[in-house]
Amino acid sequence: MAENKRVGDFSLLDQAGYFHHMAWYDNHKAIAFLVHGVDEPDTQAALNSYSEMKAAYEDQGILFMMINPLGEDRDAVASDVASLGIDMPVLIDDVQVVSEDMGVEHFGEAVIYDPEAFTVLYRGDAADGLASALEAVANDTEVQQPLVATQGAAVTYTQRPNSNLSYENDVAPIIAENCASCHREGGIAPFALDSHAMVQGWSPMIREVLMTKRMPPGQIDPHVGDFDNSYVVPFEDQRKVLDWIAAGSQKDGSTDPLAMLEWPETDWAFGEPDYIIDIPEQEVPATGVLDYRYAMIPINLPEGEDRYVRASQYLPGDRTVLHHTLNALFRPGERPNGNGFVTPPDPNLAHITPYIPGAAPAVEKPNTGGLLEHGSTLAIQLHYTTTGRETTDNSQIGLWFYPEDEVPMERRTGECACIFTPGWTNIPPYDPNFEQQTSILIPDDAYLESFLPHMHFRGKYMRFEAHLPDGTVEPLINIANYNYNWQMEYRLEDPIMVPGGTRIVVTAAFDNSEQNKANPDPSRSVPWGDQSWDEMFFGQVYYKFVDQSRYHAEAESSDVEANLVSSNQ
Repeated sequence: MAENKRVGDFSLLDQAGYFHHMAWYDNHKAIAFLVHGVDEPDTQAALNSYSEMKAAYEDQGILFMMINPLGEDRDAVASDVASLGIDMPVLIDDVQVVSEDMGVEHFGEAVIYDPEAFTVLYRGDAADGLASALEAVANDTEVQQPLVATQGAAVTYTQRPNSNLSYENDVAPIIAENCASCHREGGIAPFALDSHAMVQGWSPMIREVLMTKRMPPGQIDPHVGDFDNSYVVPFEDQRKVLDWIAAGSQKDGSTDPLAMLEWPETDWAFGEPDYIIDIPEQEVPATGVLDYRYAMIPINLPEGEDRYVRASQYLPGDRTVLHHTLNALFRPGERPNGNGFVTPPDPNLAHITPYIPGAAPAVEKPNTGGLLEHGSTLAIQLHYTTTGRETTDNSQIGLWFYPEDEVPMERRTGECACIFTPGWTNIPPYDPNFEQQTSILIPDDAYLESFLPHMHFRGKYMRFEAHLPDGTVEPLINIANYNYNWQMEYRLEDPIMVPGGTRIVVTAAFDNSEQNKANPDPSRSVPWGDQSWDEMFFGQVYYKFVDQSRYHAEAESSDVEANLVSSNQ
């Protein structure tokens, strides 16, 4: 290993699923790692001296952690650490690239990493060599012996054909599957990955965003739940891309699969919509703080016929200024009561998707959907932010209907585990991890289908758990690195059945520290508020009751009332 070997910035999750980004720790002089292996004697043998170093140097600007280089099972790692009585995070290297780049070779060895320069300052034994290196770092002097031999058991990484990776057969398909739909001409990303030349040119950034888990967007903890839109690149595919980049990002073969990709000419996900809702044109000034805007949009369906909605898509006119929307659908003759955007929607009515950064079009499960009645009103709330230039937003919502002779028999409902004023507790100044918690009760047997988190600039993570009536606690989703720019509805691949009486507990943390580069003002005591420099706590849960007869009865009752009104006119 070369002295001061540059590894680069990286992020890893620990044994409890908490996110650790090395650049966030740049207020420390260094991070010390002990190489961990489940049931590895060499790790256990090094613990006493490593713990002594931690006690001696953690108040001198050194952060102490452990790292598991082989991405071993999280539960096994947690159990092993607990049995050893260790109270420190173990970063689990699922992709096996960070540890290899740091030069890790043996269990029980120690590594000192500079989180500002992203370099390795020391690698070697966890005793005398580590003590000398830590003393030098603490005193801001050069480490004299950056590499010290260790005798621990060898770390054997997953074998992979680094030199035989093919752009044509290995890498291009991964880019096409995970990146190209946004990174294309006319896509929402700032540049296109539509050829080998573009991928090669952007390969340093591709490496950086994979290593720090900054892209693909909205990544969640891959060890909790199975989602059809997790946005997590499989570990093996990450290794292939990173190894290919490390080998020089070379092209092979006679074709360029990315250059051959074809995209629909329209931005509508499912072709031309059956019905388009035009949002009233909105003029957005160059500067200033904008209050939320509201519009009431009448729904006038073709031929005046009610229809069941199977999909919807919000097409922003100018996504640089449109931050998000909320909406509520009201039956003919009904109007909002002032709280219509936060009360649970009527499951018998159609779901019309709001705009959320990065969200995909909303598609109902088979045989599921609500009714859109002719003469209804869509009440919409629009949140705009200024960008330094005047612009006009002309947004549309596209709707796709079920065939006229097809009536979906199941309904999805939802409820928000939210904290509003006066229940809100202000986030203390400079607090790096302020937690709040709330819950909702699922009254009857139900299938959980999806989750949607919403916080502002200080949002750090959000966790959803099912507390079952028998006392069992089941993790549902862990948004380990919440990002205000990407607020997705995460859809379970297979709905999870929970019995009536289950409580969904949602825990969210806020980072009000100076280390949060998006923080508008860490010195504030942060209240709840609509604007982005204040905060919110929304943990939306969507589910479907097992017994759907309640909706059939309500629908039949509504039909009877409508017939009575009609006959009395």
